[in-house]
Amino acid sequence: MNNFKWVDEAEKQWDERAETWHSNSKEMWETGSRKDIIPFLIKHLAVGASICDLGCGDGYASYKLATKGFQVTGVDLSEQMLEKARERANATSAQFLKADISSVPVDSDTFEAIMAINSLEWTENPLSVLLEMKRLSKIDGLICIAILGPTAMPRINSYRRLYGEKVICNTMMPWELGKLAEENGLVKVDEIGVYKRGADKLPLEKISLDLKQALTFMWVFMFQNKK
Repeated sequence: MNNFKWVDEAEKQWDERAETWHSNSKEMWETGSRKDIIPFLIKHLAVGASICDLGCGDGYASYKLATKGFQVTGVDLSEQMLEKARERANATSAQFLKADISSVPVDSDTFEAIMAINSLEWTENPLSVLLEMKRLSKIDGLICIAILGPTAMPRINSYRRLYGEKVICNTMMPWELGKLAEENGLVKVDEIGVYKRGADKLPLEKISLDLKQALTFMWVFMFQNKK
């Protein structure tokens, strides 16, 4: 794959996955691993706030937020995903834009909140995407980022890089994202873990943050943009 181009390959693969993703997305957001994310986000926001959903996929979260009165712009690289998003949200005010989330054709300081759920680690340069989130958000705006935790099976998508193969997944540990954000002007204001099945039997309230993160399928950060 000497002619490998990350963005082109990512668009191709997510177009191919759109149908399967669409068949599962409602369950993920309503009762599955993502069910606590929207409540976590909106407890920090006033109704009607503007939100950019980066890597929105088939738009289920954008749709849900729009039905709750938020002004949502979903951004994704896959046209197949966006077709499903527009169809799902056609009775709401949600808007959708096809773009690479590291370079979104929207003015700076536009949104009161940014949401990126399991999309940052699917980019070639997560730092450039983090800086793009800062650019898009208003001063003191919120940036909600969820990344796969250490126990998440989808992390296997980045494994083949150890053989020198070109992949479109760039997984990182929760502590790495926390440090990357802190070093680039974001302040952590809240966080929650989505734990691997069986971890609920452990005394989570008594263990350290790094051990909690080690048990997670997904870790969700809320940062504030101090510019």
